Amino acid sequence: MSRTEVLGVGFDAVTVDEAVARAGELMARRRAYVCTPNPEIVMAARRDPAVMDALNGADLVLADGTGVVWASKRLGRPLPQRVAGYDFLLAFMERFTGSVFILGGKPGAAEKAARTLTERFPGVEIAGCHDGYFTDERPLTAEIGQTRPDLLLVCLGAPKQELWMASHRDLPVGLMIGLGGSVDVLAGTVPRAPLRWRQRGLEWLYRLLRQPKRFFRQLSLVGFVWAVITGKET
Repeated sequence: MSRTEVLGVGFDAVTVDEAVARAGELMARRRAYVCTPNPEIVMAARRDPAVMDALNGADLVLADGTGVVWASKRLGRPLPQRVAGYDFLLAFMERFTGSVFILGGKPGAAEKAARTLTERFPGVEIAGCHDGYFTDERPLTAEIGQTRPDLLLVCLGAPKQELWMASHRDLPVGLMIGLGGSVDVLAGTVPRAPLRWRQRGLEWLYRLLRQPKRFFRQLSLVGFVWAVITGKET
């Protein structure tokens, strides 16, 4: 499948439904991973070749950000739509039957997220849970190796989760998906932006208003827009 390049990162030109279908095919083949970059992650990739390699080495790269879709149109290679990681996950789980391992979040968050998934999606079986605070990953990878989940949700935050998936694609897992803060939304500890905000492409602003400490991270959006318009770094 050809990709649409935005500032060096190749995005799959798919709708949500097409992404779900493609993810199902990848899971059946096993040992694949999905990345969901937004403009902030794209800019991180431009600064770090390892992150760029991790993104472009993914089996499916989804445009999680209205800024990415805007950039693709500006560059004359329009992507069909934004495919937000959380929306993609929910759509995928609607068709999913199998085992899930959840990795990430503060202690207890993965377990809460697991309860949400099993209550909402009857086809889900929880293979295991682990928080994102670990220094020695050997017990974690051993557990994943023993449980051999069909789906591994990697919610370590970007770009840590992308680098982790790229370096662990030999794990006996059907499919890994990097989903950042989705574990906290599933756990009910962080609310998602209301629908009207999401429809207007303002989910980033909603997060910023609720978490002002994100301000300096959001400055990367300025650099992203500048790079798209001028082809230069800020």
